[in-house]
Amino acid sequence: MMDRLTLSHIDEGLDSSEVAELCFLCRDVVTRRRLENIKDAKDLFLRLEEKGLLQNDAFLRQLLYTIHRADLLRVLETDSRPPEETDASPVLSDYRKTLYSIYNGFTTENFEKLKFLLTDELGRRQMELSKTPLDVFAEMEKSALLSETDVSLLHKALQECDQQLAITLEEYTQGGGQQRQQFTLPPDVSMDIERTHEPLSITETQPNYRRESINTDAQLETNPTSLPDQSDYYTLTHNPRGLCVVFNNEIFTGTHLSNRKGTQKDADDLKELFTHFGFQVKIHDNCTAEQMKKKINDLGRINFTNHDTLVVCVLSHGEKGCVFGADEERVFLKELMDPFTSRRVPTLAGKPKLFFIEASQGEGFQKGYYPSSREDENQNKGALQSDASVPDEAVLVPERADFLIGMSTVEEFKSFRNTLTGSIYIQELCKQLKKAAERQEMDDILTVLTHVNREISKGEFLSHKQIPEPKYTLTKKLVLKYI
Repeated sequence: MMDRLTLSHIDEGLDSSEVAELCFLCRDVVTRRRLENIKDAKDLFLRLEEKGLLQNDAFLRQLLYTIHRADLLRVLETDSRPPEETDASPVLSDYRKTLYSIYNGFTTENFEKLKFLLTDELGRRQMELSKTPLDVFAEMEKSALLSETDVSLLHKALQECDQQLAITLEEYTQGGGQQRQQFTLPPDVSMDIERTHEPLSITETQPNYRRESINTDAQLETNPTSLPDQSDYYTLTHNPRGLCVVFNNEIFTGTHLSNRKGTQKDADDLKELFTHFGFQVKIHDNCTAEQMKKKINDLGRINFTNHDTLVVCVLSHGEKGCVFGADEERVFLKELMDPFTSRRVPTLAGKPKLFFIEASQGEGFQKGYYPSSREDENQNKGALQSDASVPDEAVLVPERADFLIGMSTVEEFKSFRNTLTGSIYIQELCKQLKKAAERQEMDDILTVLTHVNREISKGEFLSHKQIPEPKYTLTKKLVLKYI
């Protein structure tokens, strides 16, 4: 049985939306009734234990990898016990992973259209209660309108919403679907996070790993001679290195959000820094939500063949899972990132895509104990404000690989900004990136962001604390130096 302390650490790293995603993925192995009223990951782990699915970490690894939480896989690696091996591990079905992949591809507009199209079959009340596409899929399954062997109604609706998502579903049906079963692993595989015929992510097309060994930390165990030119670092050789786009929202035209004094300092410092890194920098000031979405979609249509990377920075107010345009309308983080997946922009496949978000993610204030030697919160003159919304209101590359999103704060909490010297997060980010660029050591971006977290965690802002949160699917190390 897995160590409960390890499971507790994983629970702490998952938000409520991710727990809901895990519950959906588990619907083939845990009954619907047993999945009801689950409040956190600990509840789900108990259900999985009842089914004997946590005798080792194989099934949990599949779940975490599917929802793109590779960082939490490292928590499993800290378990001091010897790794267990198994000859038969439960696997997630292609059907369940295909639905999850489709869910990840939805925009807000298309989701609303899906609910409208299915209202007659599922009822208005069920559609009103459905907050995500996964909720709609679950309702369809309850009404026997969607199953592993019958996806016709969903396919018909997807053809009206998003042709690419419809194609994703077609590829599943053409593959014949996957029968849920215990899969016996070949002798060169231990603790496989996926079946060897299955991908290591939810992309539609993947290489076959049947002849390669897969180890417990979910990485391919390749023969060094098979990829002699493989490097641990992303290649940065073009000049310019790529594009850096900054959305700088300072003036808000509605009545609920205050103007963001000090943000121009952030925009100026980002422009100066990334220009020195060799990027073409473009700043968009005070864009409405629709303008932001259009500029992002236009950016996604660029040919990035002669670019090594892409950087997008958003300086605005926000709440959980979204930022606000200057018109106080929401732009969801998925809408910022989805136009740049390897499926949609093949010329960015295998290249790092960095998103830095300076915006609150909720109304909460983080508490903390005073350290023995604390920084002076008045060191920089000027009033601190929070960026929060008003309450109530040629190699196959995994589709969502090579992303990094640096959030200025964790979900449900505020992010702070000095009205004269800029936001706490962006200023510390620029400071640490400069220090890393000037050092002889090859500090990669994740090392830099760890330093950012450490320095900000020491501070105190309006008697409260702040801690940023990076999430990533980077596959190599990224080092930014001056050119």
